[in-house]
Order: sequence, then structure tokens, then C-alpha cells
Amino acid sequence: MTNTIDALNARFAISGHVSFGQIGPALPVIDIQTTYASARVALQGAQMLTWQPTGQKPVLWVSKAALYVPGKAVRGGVPVCWPWFGAHDGLPAHGFVRTRLWEVRETRCDTAGQVMLRLGATDDADTRGLWDHAFDLELMIILGATLNMALVTHNTGLTAFTITDALHTYFRVGDIAHTTVHGLDGCVYLDKVQHFAQVRQTGAVEFTCETDRIYLDTTADCLIEDKAWERSIRVSKQGSSSTVVWNPWRDREKALTDMATGEHREMLCVETCNAGPDQITLAPGQSHTLSARISVT
Repeated sequence: MTNTIDALNARFAISGHVSFGQIGPALPVIDIQTTYASARVALQGAQMLTWQPTGQKPVLWVSKAALYVPGKAVRGGVPVCWPWFGAHDGLPAHGFVRTRLWEVRETRCDTAGQVMLRLGATDDADTRGLWDHAFDLELMIILGATLNMALVTHNTGLTAFTITDALHTYFRVGDIAHTTVHGLDGCVYLDKVQHFAQVRQTGAVEFTCETDRIYLDTTADCLIEDKAWERSIRVSKQGSSSTVVWNPWRDREKALTDMATGEHREMLCVETCNAGPDQITLAPGQSHTLSARISVT
């Protein structure tokens, strides 16, 4: 692993801004520092772990009980779910790229002082054993006063394929009981807690129990209003027609071995996705971009 980290630093480090290190026994990470924010990204899964704008509290949440081991997704940050979201016929939940080591393709600073990362993954014998399609997948991240992520799917094969996907973002909040999500009023959602019953949202989303919902036919921004920390987090998106909102609450939290007791009070997921009936079909040579922009006020 030391040789790998040294090679990454030799090729992709940017003095004062981008460096490569290790977390846990064998997980390489990228540490980013700019005038605007600090961040950390794991190469396993191309997973954002932290993003903290200068002068702000952390925006992303990671569990204190998270595991940093090869082949196990970290509980928190921004896992990449692809080429399917959720359970899928006995195959790994949320797809297979979130536990694979991605390659670094590019790092650079732009003229505004933001850092740009370009990470990639492609098909091989292991992926074709799970999902028999040729693909090239890229995650482009721009880190500054805002966080911009774009997940780009390229069909490099000879046959069409259909995907669902998500930027499964975990947000840090002061107190879930005093947190609301705006922007989904009037949307129909599938309620996983009620066996996927269809329900129409009325007003802002509030949290008093386990919440696990796929909001359908929505391209709207979501605004997380965090009264405890007196801030708002805006999630804007493109290439997405559904939004997932999730908080496990007390009972579900107990079943998650990589989540500490009581942590449901300080987090929620508002996920930019194509999920449920919202699916993307790509012909050979076609591409699709799922993007999210996160800002704090």
C-alpha cells in the first residue's frame, strides 16, 4: 500500500491542495485543502467522506462506528450506487462500484482555486460476472465553496443496458427532530416503511419515526432546514427524476452494526438518484450524467 500511495502522490498530488494517504488497514484516500473548504475522498467506491466549507460545521456525516476495510462500504459520506439502487436479485445491495477501487484519472486546480478530481471505473471479468455489460464510469468532483459531483455513465458495449443509480448523500444535522426538508410538497412517494405504498407529500418532510421514501417525478431542489445549527443546505440536481429521503430512527439503527447508538439524531440522507421506476436506458455509445450541487447558507 505504501508503494501505491507514493505512486499516487508522485503523479497526482498538488502541493498545498491534494495529497494521498491511507485510512484503516488498506484504504487509500485523497485529502483536499482549498481556501474554500477541506475534504476527503476514498478511492474505494470514489466515496466522498468529508466536505467542510471554511468556517462551517461538517456538511457530510460519517458514523463513528464506520468500518474502513476493503470490500465494505463506509457508512456515511456519499456512496455511489450503480448500476442499480437498493436490493437486486440477491446481488450486492446498491450495486458493485461502491466497494471497488477506482482509478485516479486527473487532479487539478482551476483559476478560481477550486480542486477538481476525476475518478473512473470500467468493466472487467469480476463486474461482468455480476452484470454482463461493458461500461466506463466517471465521477467528477469540484471542491470549493460548493460541492459539485457528476456521475457519468458511458455504454462502451454493443448492446443497450438499463441502470438505476444514486449519489447516496448522508448529511450532518444538529438534531433530526428539528430538521425539515423542503421542495417535495405535492410529490408522490413510495414508502418503504409501508411496503412501498404510494403516498402524497403534504408540506415539508418532518422526522418523527423511521423514514425511507422514494419521491417520484421530481427534479426540484431540496432545502434541508437545520434549526439546531441555524443553517440550510441546498441540494440541486440534474439527470435525476427521483429523490430518496432516509433516516433509520431508533429501531432500524440498532440493526446497523456500523452505526453507533443514537446517531440517527444527527444525520439524514437526501439522495440524488434515478430509483424505483425511474430508470435510465443507454444504447451503445450513449452516456448519461447524474449530478448534484450542494451549498450551505
